[in-house]
Amino acid sequence: MDISNNLFIGVIPDWITNIRGLTQLVVRNNSFKGRFPCGIAQFSVLDISQNYFSGPIPSCLLKFQISNMQHLHMGSNRFTGSVPKFFRSLTIILTLDISNNDLSGRIPKFLGKLSTLRILLLRKNKFSGSIPKQLCKLRDVSLLDLSNNHLSGSIPSYLQNITGGYDLAFIKRGRWGFGFSIESSYHYESTNFGFRPSIPTSETVETQNEVEFTTKTLFLHYKGDILDYMTGLDLSCNKLTGEIPGELGLLSQIRALNLSHNQLTGPIPVNFSNLANIESLDLSSNGLTSIIPSQLVQLTFLEVLNVSHNNLSGRLPEMKAQFGTFTKASYEGNPLLCGPPLENKCTIEPQVTDPSLKEESSEKWYDIDMVCFYGSSSATCVVFLLGFVGLLYVNPYWRRRWLDMVGECTNLSGGIHKFFGDLSYLRILLLRKMLLFPGSFLSYVLLSFLESKYNV
Repeated sequence: MDISNNLFIGVIPDWITNIRGLTQLVVRNNSFKGRFPCGIAQFSVLDISQNYFSGPIPSCLLKFQISNMQHLHMGSNRFTGSVPKFFRSLTIILTLDISNNDLSGRIPKFLGKLSTLRILLLRKNKFSGSIPKQLCKLRDVSLLDLSNNHLSGSIPSYLQNITGGYDLAFIKRGRWGFGFSIESSYHYESTNFGFRPSIPTSETVETQNEVEFTTKTLFLHYKGDILDYMTGLDLSCNKLTGEIPGELGLLSQIRALNLSHNQLTGPIPVNFSNLANIESLDLSSNGLTSIIPSQLVQLTFLEVLNVSHNNLSGRLPEMKAQFGTFTKASYEGNPLLCGPPLENKCTIEPQVTDPSLKEESSEKWYDIDMVCFYGSSSATCVVFLLGFVGLLYVNPYWRRRWLDMVGECTNLSGGIHKFFGDLSYLRILLLRKMLLFPGSFLSYVLLSFLESKYNV
């Protein structure tokens, strides 16, 4: 039964959920409110999203034998409380959408045991705590959306295990989508044909599985068989910290990766160049540092790149391939980035072809033989001193001038030595402007010079 996209209001009548044999109920995008009624119907598809249902997720869903349920859509309502424990009974679930509600608490660990899960949407709730490591067991998940919550801690590296299934779970049969047959039951097969009716029938009610996911900066609806080819991971708008694990570069099949509006730090992993099918990469509004790896130009399918409002620096990758299509809006809020398409020009650093040549040229300024330096300096001083003494010895005029200058500059003092009286050949004695006292050292030096000069 599909009564979606109408203007129905009020509550859902109890008789609808008590129709025997009813396996699909789609009432999305109406104005139903209150509590969802429970009956005896055994649904494999239940879509009550985009209404005004409130209160806790009803435990009476157990009456529907939810172990047979494959698609459960309860998003965009007003459900409160935590994720009920009976969800662990969804043993063959493919799509679980409880996004855009007022659910709180931690993301339950038992969700990691829902091994058949392909789409898990928990965005826009009030979930807190860290991302449970048990989610790494969801190896067939192709769309995982935990955005717009209060999650904290680091991004777990084990999310590399989430690569999406290799079989087609949502492949259409018929013109518009895969069919939900009233007369026949559908089962999931690990083949390239996805869902097949166990009993062929020509009377089918074709209903497409529909989910919403943000990619390429747009909040888009994905419906029908495209869900087999769409893969994405959205952890944006949380409180995640630490560095981006390089293991996320192993998600070679992913098409959309959104880690924006967190508190992530460190560099952009170089091995993001291995995201061969990535179409949308959003790392904006974090605290990422270092350069943008030039290897990212290898991402030939990348249509949207946003690394704005970080602390990135250095030269932008060369504007070729997809990087030639990105505008400066992709990089704004990083004042240390330079190069086109930004207005900041990169400074040209001098190129040194051979580092050894640079080292040799710098060594010439300080590589001195210290033994030769001290030897030559000492010899120069000795030669200068001997020449000066010789000049004073042979030239009386310069000798007198020198003694006058020394006397005036040094202001010698002390007493006149008594030995001056023994200088019988003394002709000139100049002691003017001196303060001499008996027995002083300066008078002794002067006497010694005169004795050596005149041989007294």
